[in-house]
Amino acid sequence: MCKVFAGQDPEGYRQINRSIRIAGHSTSIQLEKTFWELLDEIAAGQGLTTPKFISKLYDEAIEINGEIPNFASMLRTTCALYLRGHRPGDADIRALHSEAA
Repeated sequence: MCKVFAGQDPEGYRQINRSIRIAGHSTSIQLEKTFWELLDEIAAGQGLTTPKFISKLYDEAIEINGEIPNFASMLRTTCALYLRGHRPGDADIRALHSEAA
């Protein structure tokens, strides 16, 4: 069993920095390549660019929780939730696009 995990391609856990604008401020987020690929997939599924998705996620999390102690960790757990089958409904996606318009 461990060979499945231990034998994975090291490229998947290579650290990648991306510069993103969140709440009007430019910031850099460092995640493993696999997480960036998942975030790209999640964003595309909602018809958004990855930076727009991340910015929207940040704004909504601040609105709900008031603060985010570790945003990179939140992005990783977002990917885990996505892989476990948690997806926004069609109504959520329509609302997101009407807000953006």
